[in-house]
Amino acid sequence: MDRSILTVPVRKFEGESSSGFQDLLAIEEPLEIRIGDKAISLTMRTPGYDFELAAGFLFTEGILEGSHQILRIRRSETRSNPRQAGNSVTVDLNPDVEVDFERLQRHFYTTSSCGVCGKASIEALHTQGCPVLPKNSPVFESTVIHGLPETLRREQAVFERTGGLHAAALFDSQGNLSLLREDVGRHNAVDKLIGAEMLANRTPLSDKLLLVSGRTSFELVQKALMAGIPILAAVGAPSSLAVETAQRFNMTLLGFVRDHRFNIYSGASRIR
Repeated sequence: MDRSILTVPVRKFEGESSSGFQDLLAIEEPLEIRIGDKAISLTMRTPGYDFELAAGFLFTEGILEGSHQILRIRRSETRSNPRQAGNSVTVDLNPDVEVDFERLQRHFYTTSSCGVCGKASIEALHTQGCPVLPKNSPVFESTVIHGLPETLRREQAVFERTGGLHAAALFDSQGNLSLLREDVGRHNAVDKLIGAEMLANRTPLSDKLLLVSGRTSFELVQKALMAGIPILAAVGAPSSLAVETAQRFNMTLLGFVRDHRFNIYSGASRIR
C-alpha cells in the first residue's frame, strides 16, 4: 500500500449535475525527529523517505556535519503510543559526537523568528559555517534550464495522481535528473533530497542545480547553501530575503522557470 496517497469518496458538481467518485489525496502526517532521547523537531510531511528527511533536516540546519557522525537511523520506540510508531524517527549519533542542546533550542527560536530581522538571519548562516560559493561554476546553458520543468513534472509520480505535492529535484549541467523527492512541504522535499545525498556521501553538491516547485523562500536558500548547491531554480517567485541571501553567498537564483523563460536574480555568470 502506498502510504503517501489516500483514497476518499467525494461528490463532484459540474454545473447543475453531480456525481460521486473516489478522489486521491496526498497524505499529511506529523513526523517527530529525535536525536537519541531528545525531541528536536516536529514537521508535517508526506510519509516516505523519513530517514532521509531526518538526516537532511539535521544537516541543512547545521546540526550535523555529515553522515560520518551518524551511528544509525531508526524508528523510535513508542510503546506508550503504538499508533505513533511510524511517525517518529530517532537519529543515534556516534559516541564522539556532541550536540549542544541548549544552543539548539536558541537556534530554533531564532530561526522561527527569522522574518523579524533579515540581516540577523543571513549572519546566522555565517555562524553555522554556511559556505560562500565559488563564482562562475558550474555553467548551465539556458536551453538546458528551459527543459527542466517538463522533466520535473513528468517524474512527479504522486503529484500526477493527487495534484497536491511539492517537488525538489537535482540536475547535472546536461539536464540529466539525478534525484527527485516529493512532499506536502517544499522544505521537506528539499530535506529528503539533500538527506539522501548526504547519507550517500555525495555532499557537497557543488556541480548540481536544484529545481523546486512553487516559490523560493529564505529557508530553501539556506538548505541549498548548506549542501553546497550553487544554482537554485524555482517554478515560482523568490522572496526578497531569498534574493539577498543568494547574492551574499554567490548563489545563482532563478525564478519563474516555466514556459521557456526564467528570471535571474543572482549569479548570472553561471548561465549562458
